[in-house]
Amino acid sequence: MRTTLSTATHDLIATYGNTAKNVIHAYRVGNARAAGYVEKTWSAAVQKAGKRISSEVRTNALSAQKKLTGYYVQGVTLTTDTADTAVNKAVELAGKGLEQAAVNATRFEQSTGLNTLSTVANAAVPAVVAVNKVAAKLEAKSGDLVTRMGGTKAKVKAKPKAAAAKRPVAKVAR
Repeated sequence: MRTTLSTATHDLIATYGNTAKNVIHAYRVGNARAAGYVEKTWSAAVQKAGKRISSEVRTNALSAQKKLTGYYVQGVTLTTDTADTAVNKAVELAGKGLEQAAVNATRFEQSTGLNTLSTVANAAVPAVVAVNKVAAKLEAKSGDLVTRMGGTKAKVKAKPKAAAAKRPVAKVAR
């Protein structure tokens, strides 16, 4: 099957979406690890103070730290969930926009009898494919980073449909 500009661009959009989600997941995992480290070191410091502080103060200090860490982790979770949703929506909208542009280009060529847009699109395919290869390497490296940090690689939930631009164009009555 011959790669079209629409297909190659859909793949590129999905790759960028996956890379963005990998970075978001790396941020989430990194912050969770940092919060765990802070909680652990705080606990060790409070325990190290030993009898210099009362057991009530020690209990309150540990309780306050856990509560603060909980709020921090909640904030990071809320932020990263929102960012995930934004990436999914951006990928979805970019896919729909690309689909509409392809439909409009087809409609224009059919109504004018010119195939200039197809010629330009065919000429642009190798460049988009080359950029997609670089983007795929970036996606792979971002996924490796997330995996090394202890998370899992992300996949964009709303991956654009590559074949969507090939549907027939409906005639508009004027």
